[in-house]
Amino acid sequence: MIRQASTNDIPLIRAMAEVVFRRTYKEILSPEQMEYMMDMMYSEESLLKQMEDGVFFICDGRGYASVRPDGNTSDGMPRYHLEKLYVMPEAQKTGLGKELFETACGWVKARENRALLELNVNRGNPSLGFYEHLGMTRARSGDFPIGNGFYMNDYIMALNL
Repeated sequence: MIRQASTNDIPLIRAMAEVVFRRTYKEILSPEQMEYMMDMMYSEESLLKQMEDGVFFICDGRGYASVRPDGNTSDGMPRYHLEKLYVMPEAQKTGLGKELFETACGWVKARENRALLELNVNRGNPSLGFYEHLGMTRARSGDFPIGNGFYMNDYIMALNL
């Protein structure tokens, strides 16, 4: 069962990230960048701020997703950013990722008549095909500085909702 996470779920989100985020990026990121990004994105302070700015969804320790408002497009359409969507290794290929994605999309659709959903995906991440299967397209790519001399080398995936 997918539900909206609360601040009480921060320890569980952090515990899942220790497994799934590290596993996802172990062949992509240097150990130094991995530690920097874990602290940047999964410290208690960071997760509290992310929950203030958007919403997290969680599924019984099996996966999580988060989405936040991200301004407007050049033509005035509301833009949202799918910040995170991770499924624990034992729950992958069960449909949970798609359910989390649809839950995040539903949250946006409940707030907007139409919106653009974007997502950063590392160009070396095999989940690119998953997002394309869900209807997202590669809108652009870039090397985005995240601090401490590190970059996210990503595609920006997009989907009109």
